[in-house]
Amino acid sequence: MPDTALSNSAIIAAYRARTPASAEWAERARQTFPSGITHDSRHLSPYALYITHGKGSRKWDADGNEYVDYFGGHGALILGHNHPRVLAAMQEALADGTHFGASHPREVQWAEQIRKMVPCAERVRFTSSGTEATMMALRLARAFTGRDTVIRFRTHFHGWNDHMASGQAVHMDGTPTPGVVSGITAATVLVDPNDRAGVEQAFADHSVAGVILEPTGSSTGMVPIAPGFLQFLRDQCDKDGAVLIFDEVVTGFRVAPGGAQQATGVTPDLGTFAKIIAGGLPGGAICGKEAILELLDFEKAAEKGFEKIGHQGTYNANPVSAAAGLAALEIIANEDVCGKASAFGEALRGEMNQVLREEGVPWAVYGEHSSFHVFTNPKGRPDVSPDNFKPLDFAYPELKANAPGAVQKLRIGMILNGVDIMGWPGGNISAVHTDEDRAKTVDAFRESLRMMKAEGDL
Repeated sequence: MPDTALSNSAIIAAYRARTPASAEWAERARQTFPSGITHDSRHLSPYALYITHGKGSRKWDADGNEYVDYFGGHGALILGHNHPRVLAAMQEALADGTHFGASHPREVQWAEQIRKMVPCAERVRFTSSGTEATMMALRLARAFTGRDTVIRFRTHFHGWNDHMASGQAVHMDGTPTPGVVSGITAATVLVDPNDRAGVEQAFADHSVAGVILEPTGSSTGMVPIAPGFLQFLRDQCDKDGAVLIFDEVVTGFRVAPGGAQQATGVTPDLGTFAKIIAGGLPGGAICGKEAILELLDFEKAAEKGFEKIGHQGTYNANPVSAAAGLAALEIIANEDVCGKASAFGEALRGEMNQVLREEGVPWAVYGEHSSFHVFTNPKGRPDVSPDNFKPLDFAYPELKANAPGAVQKLRIGMILNGVDIMGWPGGNISAVHTDEDRAKTVDAFRESLRMMKAEGDL
C-alpha cells in the first residue's frame, strides 16, 4: 500500500494509536531483521503486531489487547494455544532434558502414533520442518525412480527450498528466483492447478520422478482441487511408475485425523508433515511406503547394494517436540478435534457471507474443513456474491490476487475489532474456538467492511 494511503487512512491511524508497544518493538526489530520480521507472512504495514502470550483461541499483544486468533501458529495449533495436556507433556519432557544427541523412547512412541493414523505411513523419518520434509520427499522420489523431473502445480506452496521457490507466488514461468541455480528449476515442471492435459503432457517422455501437491488445493485450499483430480494423479503415477507426494504440512491431522489422504480416500506414496504433527513446536516428518523409505536404511543399503541417502538434522525428533507431538496426536486420534474445527468453519463461512449480503459487498467467503478464505474480487466483477461464487470457476491468478489495498485494510480493521486473520486473507480454525469467538469474528468483519466503505475502499 502506498505511503500516502497509509498516512491518510483513519484505519491505519487507529491501528497506530492502539498498538504503540508493537510500534516500538517493530522499530527495534528493523535494526536487526530484514524488514523487521522473521517470516514473510508476518509482514504488515505500517508494522507487525507483536504478541506476548496466548491461551485457547485467544492471544494478547504487547499493549495488552486481546484477539480471537486465526493465525493459529500458521496452522499448527488446531488444539489452540497452550493446551493443558500438550503443555504438561512438554513440561515433563523439559525436566528430562532438551536434547540428548541420541535416540530416545519418545521418538518411537511419536512415530508409532503417526503410523496408526496416517494411511501411507509404513515408515517415518523425522525432520525439523516442513521445508526439510519436502526436500527429502523430492530426493527420495528421484532416487527411487532414477529420474529427475518433478511435476508441481502453480500456486502450491512446498516450503522455501530451491526446487520449490518458483511458481508459488512469483516466477510462474518456472525461472529461478534470486539465489537459485537455473539447473534446479529446469528439472521442475510447473503445471496449472487441476490441468489434466498439462499433467499428461509432462508425463509423455516418462522422465517424471514424482508429482507433489497440496491435496486440498494451494494455500490451504484457496485454489481448490477439482473433483477426481487426486485419483487422476494417483492413476497417472501408477501407470508411469512415478511417486505421488501429498504435502500435508497444513492438512495433516487437520482435515481428518489421518490427513487429506484419509478424507479423500486417495493414498500417496509419500506424505510430508509439520505444524500439527509436533503439537505446535518445531518438527516435521516424511512418511511413506517402506520400499521408498528404505533408501534411508543402513542395513537395507548394505543388503541390497545401493548407496544410502544421507540424512542428518541436529533437531530431528527433538524430545520436547516429540512429547508435544505425541500428546497432540493422541488427543486428535481419540476426540472429535477435526470435526469440531470443521463444523466451526462451515458456520463461520456462512455467517460471514451473510454479512457480505447485508452490506452489499461483492465478495465471497469460501473454503473447506477448518479454514476460510475471503475472495476480495480483485477485478471488481459486479456479479460476484456468496450466492453464486464457485471458486473453481475462477482461474488461479484471480483467486490468488487481491483488490488493491483491500487485504491490508481488512486485516487491520479486523485487528482493531479484536480479531487477527491471516493475510490470504482468511484463517486457520482450532477445535477450541467458541460460539462467542464466532460472533465476535462476524461482528468484526461487518465493522471492518463499514470502516473500509467510509474510506472509499468498497
